[in-house]
Amino acid sequence: MKTTVIIKASSKRAGNTQKVVDYLNSNSDFDVIDLIDKKIGHFNYDFENAEDDFLPLMEKIVNTYDTIIFATPVYWYTMSGILKVFFDRLSDLLHYKKDLGRKMRGKKMAMISNSGENDRRTGFEMPFIESSKYLGMTYIDDIHAWFNSDTNELHEEAKQKIDDFRKKLLR
Repeated sequence: MKTTVIIKASSKRAGNTQKVVDYLNSNSDFDVIDLIDKKIGHFNYDFENAEDDFLPLMEKIVNTYDTIIFATPVYWYTMSGILKVFFDRLSDLLHYKKDLGRKMRGKKMAMISNSGENDRRTGFEMPFIESSKYLGMTYIDDIHAWFNSDTNELHEEAKQKIDDFRKKLLR
């Protein structure tokens, strides 16, 4: 049984984030969940979205995996909107479904971002690190992948970073 899941969070199903996920998961070591396939509403203080896909998805994640890797493109200097909505909904686990939220404690989190160039800004990783701390998780690491502008293929240096990241995850 696989104990690690990649949560892919891009608005483009077969774009560069998919290339990064495919490369990271080239040995099929991890399960992949694509948030584009889920109906997840925005956080609502009255929990009016409690019947969407978020809570069943979180139950599956919490009860199946020990490590969660978030894969996101860099959109406007931050995580994708679809991932931001997912992170906002983690509030459901702190107020509405506390028992499920408590099960996040002790799990591990990592993040891989990507953009056209090696240009991720300092601080991009902060929401992941701080959310991990707040939820009682262990933050493993994060890396950034980028692409060759002429071929739109993963840059060789980015591939090496991903290879090292994979090794760290599989220890």
